[in-house]
Amino acid sequence: MTAVKGFAPFYTEESVLLILGSFPSVMSRKEGFYYGNPQNRFWKTVCGYFGESVPADIAGKQDFLRRRRIALWDVVISCEIDGSKDASIREEEVADLPALLNESGIGRIFCNGNKSYELLEKEFPSLLSVTQKLSSTSPANPRFTAEAWYRALDTVFKEEKQ
Repeated sequence: MTAVKGFAPFYTEESVLLILGSFPSVMSRKEGFYYGNPQNRFWKTVCGYFGESVPADIAGKQDFLRRRRIALWDVVISCEIDGSKDASIREEEVADLPALLNESGIGRIFCNGNKSYELLEKEFPSLLSVTQKLSSTSPANPRFTAEAWYRALDTVFKEEKQ
C-alpha cells in the first residue's frame, strides 16, 4: 500500500482557532478540501453556530473560515489508510503543529474526534493545555451532539457571535 497525502493547513495569520481532524476521508480527498462528505456534520455545525448557511463551494467555505478566523488541518499529513477508517491509519507522518501556531494567532485547538486527540496527545503533549477534544462530526459517529460543539465554540467566539 502506498502513502496517501492529506491537505495543507488552511489558515491565515488572524486565525485564532485550529480545528484539527485526523486525516481526510476518501470523499474529502476526492473533493479537494476538508469535510467534503455531505453527510459529515462539520460544516452544518460550525456555520450553524454563527447563524450562517453552509457555503455551496470550496471558495465559499474558505471565505467563511477566513471571516471567522478558523484554521483547519489534520494531525496526519501522510499515511497508509484503508478507505476513510481512522483505525487503519499506519505509517503516519504528523503535521508540524508548533510551526503553524507560530505563524498565526491560534491560541486554541479543538480536536474533531478521538483519533486526532490521541495523536496530538502522543506527538505534542505540550499543546494539551490549549486543546479540547470534541465528538467527531463524522457520519459514522452516533454520539455526536452539536450542543457540545456550540459550548466549545462559545469559549472562543461568544462575544463575536452577539
